[in-house]
Amino acid sequence: MKFGMNLLLWTDHMHDGLLPVLEQLKKLGYDGVELPIFDPKPELYSPWKKKLADLGLACTAVSVRGLADNPISADPKSRAAGVKNNQLTLDCCAAVGAETLLGPYHSAIGEFSGKGPTEDEFKWGVESMQLVADHAGKVGVKLACEYLNRFELYFLNSAEQMIKFVKAVNHPACGMMYDTFHANIEEKSITAAVKTAAPHLYHVHISENDRSTPGQGGINWKESWDALHEVKYDGWLMVEAFGLALPGISAATKIWRRMFNDEMQLAADSLKFMKTEVAKRWK
Repeated sequence: MKFGMNLLLWTDHMHDGLLPVLEQLKKLGYDGVELPIFDPKPELYSPWKKKLADLGLACTAVSVRGLADNPISADPKSRAAGVKNNQLTLDCCAAVGAETLLGPYHSAIGEFSGKGPTEDEFKWGVESMQLVADHAGKVGVKLACEYLNRFELYFLNSAEQMIKFVKAVNHPACGMMYDTFHANIEEKSITAAVKTAAPHLYHVHISENDRSTPGQGGINWKESWDALHEVKYDGWLMVEAFGLALPGISAATKIWRRMFNDEMQLAADSLKFMKTEVAKRWK
């Protein structure tokens, strides 16, 4: 098992001011970090390959798409832009050494049509992702597509919907991820959701129901950990928590109040929680 921390708690882009944060995360015992890639220019990320390696940190990456580059848009130009930007993001992953790209980059985040996804949108989404997956295979990066709750996205909201999408894409580079926060809202059974995801599960986000310190809120953690153990998951457990440091992220995640004392304390408590729960089950 590998333990990681999503850097969106501190930043939405990489800069040298993060080096002390990365050093502290390594000292705490983290194996790696999750990098935000919202400006997909490989030259911005290639210098970080050595910096992370020098610190002994591996990495994954996260990205999103918007209205102008929506892979399920009725506008072919928007779909093409979505494919291009996803491919450029994969180039950034390859440049920095990120093994997996995760996130809801299959469609535009925060954009709603006023109804559920259409058959055309599903078809366009699959066609777009097949092109992205082909590129992912060429650059050696895995795709871990993420489903979000209904209040953030309307295209894919459950493990069942996501697995249908991944199977339709039908490419070895394309899998899915599981996020305890979104599952807590959308899934009737956590165990069933994890089992549904398991055949194509490439990544897991450990996230509390209020987006603060995992293990200190209302998620059914016993069932979550038991289910992951039952399917023999053995990959990244990546903490995803949000605070007030980034106005754009706060607005997107609807975080309006501080729910923890200190970012690094959250990181320390989260790592202890994960390692304790893993030690109980994985021998």
